[in-house]
Order: sequence, then structure tokens, then C-alpha cells
Amino acid sequence: MQRDHWTSRFGFIMATAGSAVGLGNIWKFPYMAGAHGGGAFLLLYLVCVLGFGLSLVIAELIMGRMTRRNPVGAYRKIAGGAWPAVGALGVCTVVIILSFYCVVAGWTIAYLVYAIDGTLAPARAGGLDALFDSLIGSGIMPLVYAFIFVVATILIVSRGIGGGIERASKLFMPLLIALLVVLAVRALTLPGAVDGLRFFLTPDFAALDGATASAALGQAFFSLSLGIGGLMTYGSYMTAGQHVGRDALAVVLLDTGIAILAGLMIIPAMFAAGMTPAEGGPGTTFKVLPAVFASLPGGHWIAVGFFALLVLAALTSSISMLEPVVAYLVDERRMSRTTAAWSAGILCMVLAVPVSLSFGAWQDITVFGLTLFGLFDTFASNLSMPFGGLMVALVVGWILGPRAIAAIGPEGRTVGRWAGGWLFIVRFIAPIGIAWILIQGLI
Repeated sequence: MQRDHWTSRFGFIMATAGSAVGLGNIWKFPYMAGAHGGGAFLLLYLVCVLGFGLSLVIAELIMGRMTRRNPVGAYRKIAGGAWPAVGALGVCTVVIILSFYCVVAGWTIAYLVYAIDGTLAPARAGGLDALFDSLIGSGIMPLVYAFIFVVATILIVSRGIGGGIERASKLFMPLLIALLVVLAVRALTLPGAVDGLRFFLTPDFAALDGATASAALGQAFFSLSLGIGGLMTYGSYMTAGQHVGRDALAVVLLDTGIAILAGLMIIPAMFAAGMTPAEGGPGTTFKVLPAVFASLPGGHWIAVGFFALLVLAALTSSISMLEPVVAYLVDERRMSRTTAAWSAGILCMVLAVPVSLSFGAWQDITVFGLTLFGLFDTFASNLSMPFGGLMVALVVGWILGPRAIAAIGPEGRTVGRWAGGWLFIVRFIAPIGIAWILIQGLI
């Protein structure tokens, strides 16, 4: 069976960056930065992304393109033995992530409805906290919105790479970036925003500790979708003429730039609204941004456009999570793409039920002191994703070794001397750093 492929380099970059740009950057990054020292967190995040992150993005894409397989098949073809179990763990982790990711994405759909019907009008801006708490604490509606989101994800993935994933990413990613620039500029001109800018960009070295480092590396893995097979699967659709190193750099720079842009938009706005950075938590996007929109001319329509694009940006991430599961079911279980997409999506819907209820009726149910949402998030971001990244580093660095360097560039071309330094990072630096962060996560 002939394998699908990307139709253009631009489409690949938009789709792969889209796997990160969305809730990982616009929702999670700003409140993580706010809760972990602002500039200190940003500094460590940049080190993690440009050090470990870029190297592992290249490594994971190489595994995909070399094997033309899903994560389980890629580990089997390269390493054999028990290694396919690592790919299976990645596929399972993707399902867990998507189960709580679709819940948060469902909130964005709800806020799109609120923006359209006027619930987010300036006169009601003072009640944003109550509005958000009412939404996530209710039983049925968050699940309805989450299921709508999962169905949309299924429909896109079921249409394939070029006709589904790539087409959606090429259309919505540029629109989202343009709107983020406008909103960031407006946020920085608000009274009191300069204090937030200073907090976000000035490192407080007293805040640099193990917890901050763990949070920064966990966010880097979450944002870049490392260690769970999404990049490996996307890499399996790359053509022989693509330059893995160059395209990976473009993806990482775009992802990092949008994360910083989201921070410049949200954290100064929080200071301008009289909120402390750690105060907003996961609800920062929903409690602060509507007030920013209210201060803008035509704020109603900007709010509608922003939450519509945030939903679509979330979709570019969710399709990259569902795709490895679908690729596994298609490659290994011989399912049709449509059947595989619906099977995986329905499983995510089932798991989303207890996750959503952990904000309401089941909020008192805890495991290791964490709600079900917190448990899923901690397992994926702090444990499973770094473990998967460590395994990628070991396979590419030590099993493939110099053969991996030959696979970076277009087929038949050599790459520059920097590739030797890249292999050194993958072999030595990345495993040490990830092993340390795994220990911190366990502690």
C-alpha cells in the first residue's frame, strides 16, 4: 500500500508546528511561566527547546522518514526486540493526552459561543472568573463541547495527510499568527503592562530550582510533542527530497516564537488587570483575554475571531495526536483510515468523561494528591514524554549512530559539520538531561 506524503514543505512546517502551536503554547505556556518565575522559566525553556528539543525533533523525524512507519513499526524496524513496546507506550500516551486536551479545547468552543452571543461583552468582564468556574464545574456542557472537538478532529484525520491535516494547517496557522501579533501589541500598550513585560523577560535567578527546570523541560516536551510518536509519524510522510535539519529548525523556531508571543500577550495583560502571574492558572486564557478584547475597538468581533482561531489551532495539535494512533491501527491492524480514526477518537471521548468531571462532581477524587486531570497531565508531561524522548535519543544516538547523520539531508546529499555536534548532543547531553528531569518528576 502506497504511503501518503506531504505535498509541500510549507504544508509540512505548518502542520508540524501546528502540532505545538495552539493550547500547548497559548493556553499552557503563559500560566506555566507565570507560576515558575517568569523570566527564569523562559530562560530555562529556551535552553531546553533549542538544546534538547531541536536535537530530538530532528532525531524523531529521522526515525519516521527512514522507516515510513508508525512509532511501533519504526522501533521494530530500527531496533527490533522489545523496542516496539516504547512506540506502544507513546501511542497510549497520545490517547491520554488527547483525553484531557479535548476537554480544554472544549472550553475554547464554549468561549467562542460566549463571544458570539455577547456573554463576553465589556459589561460582564468583571464576572469572568465566575463564568469560567461555572463552565468547567458543570457536568454536561463541557463534555458536549469536548465531544464536538473530538469529532472535528476525527473528520480531519480521516481525510488523510494532504486533503485533511495539511490543508487545515496551511489555512489556519497564518491567520492565528497574525491575530496573535495584533493582540500582543495591544496588550503591551495597556497601563501596567510594563511590569508584566519586566517579569516575563527578566530572569530572577533565585527562582531557578529543580521544580522550575522540571516544569520548563516538561513544557518543552509538551509543546514540541516530543517522545510520543507524533513527530515520528509526521516524519514518515516526508519526501526523500526534504532536509530534516532545516525543516526541523523552522518548526522549532516557529513554535518557540509563538510561545513567546503568547507570553507577551497574556502576562502583561494579567498585570494590567491587577492579577498576579500565578493567579490565573489553567484558566488564564479564559479569565484575562476577554477583558483585553473588551478594551479594543471592535473587541466583540476580535473575541469571536480569536476564539474561533484558537479552536482551529487546537485542532492542528489534536490531529497530530490522533494521527499516530490512526497510523498504528492502519499499519499494524490493517484498519481503514476512517475506521481507525473513529475507533481512536471514541476511546478518547470515553477517557475525557472522568477528566472533565474532575473539575466538577469528581473534584474531590484524587490520586497521589492530584485530580484526574492533574494525574493525566503529570504522567504525560513529566514522565512519559521525557521517557519517550530518552528512548529516541538512545535509538538514534547509539543504534543508528552515524547512519542518522546521513539521513538528515535530502537523499544523496551530505550535511555540514554541525551534524557531528548534533549527534554528540543526542548521544550524551540529551540523555543526561532527560534522565535528570525524569528523576525530578518522580520525586
